[in-house]
Amino acid sequence: MRDLVIVGAGGFARETAAAVRAVNEVRPTWRLRGFLDDDPALHGTERAGLPILGAIDGLVELPGTAAVVCVGNPGDYAARQRIVQRLGLPAERYATIVHPAADVGAGSSLGPGTVLLAGVVLTADVTVGAHVAVMPQVVLTHDDRVADHVTLASGVRVGGGVVLHTGAYLGAGALIREAVTVGEWSLVGMGSVVVCDVPSGEVWVGSPARRLRAARPGRLAPVAEPAAAYGK
Repeated sequence: MRDLVIVGAGGFARETAAAVRAVNEVRPTWRLRGFLDDDPALHGTERAGLPILGAIDGLVELPGTAAVVCVGNPGDYAARQRIVQRLGLPAERYATIVHPAADVGAGSSLGPGTVLLAGVVLTADVTVGAHVAVMPQVVLTHDDRVADHVTLASGVRVGGGVVLHTGAYLGAGALIREAVTVGEWSLVGMGSVVVCDVPSGEVWVGSPARRLRAARPGRLAPVAEPAAAYGK
């Protein structure tokens, strides 16, 4: 078993802790030590039965410990990317957490730091990048390509051959038509039905979804996405 800490102590972090416990019930894999969070008011307290160990930068004092970054919300969905870049850790330091009730189909792959919660389905040949948050009951179908730092809220359904570029955020229950592209750091509102490509840096809502305004994902750090990896 390997030591593991969760960066952040909000809802997604606590859901990830529950997924880690579920993994351990099937096969003991992780010694879950607790959370790291920059809010000093939380230090020394507990969440979900685990201690808040201190600030995020304390991870440098835990050289043998794996980590998973579980921060971000619709108001600042670039936070996960910023923290990953701030920590500057090699990929092998990050845990990939897959709830036992998730189904990862043949030919699919997951990057470091990615979390799949209960009920997630990857049907076949789905590529998911690093530090991707996939909430309960999300369905990704054949040949979907999901870049780094994407967030998929609960109940999202994605048709085949879809490309979700870096940092895209899909709200709860969003439906994405096959072969559509969602651009970098764009946000699709909850319950929206996307039937055409969404450009980078925009908020789209409705059924069918249309542009609402420019996206405000938070303060972005520079990122280079390898175009060959995700195409379109």
